[in-house]
Amino acid sequence: MLQPESPATLHEVPRPEYKWYHKTAGLIAVILLFEIGIFLLIWPWASDWDLKFLPYGLRQIWNSNYFRGAVSGLGVLNIYLFFVEVFRLRRFSRNEGQNRVHE
Repeated sequence: MLQPESPATLHEVPRPEYKWYHKTAGLIAVILLFEIGIFLLIWPWASDWDLKFLPYGLRQIWNSNYFRGAVSGLGVLNIYLFFVEVFRLRRFSRNEGQNRVHE
């Protein structure tokens, strides 16, 4: 059975160094999540949603309130992930570990 290491042998792992492209990719991901989420939330209920060129069977599914609700649900999921990623952007702040209160 493995024994845990004693606290005396543990050492602090340095924080990763983030470059400008890590920060930019995080910001672009947040913006895209929000925009796609709002689009998927609103578009199924707009008048542009009806596609006249679909065959009758597919058009019935496409115009179904259940299908529209599922697409809107994906929009809500994207907005939720937007908020998760916004809070994860804190990993790019330099003073995150320095402002903590030590007990």
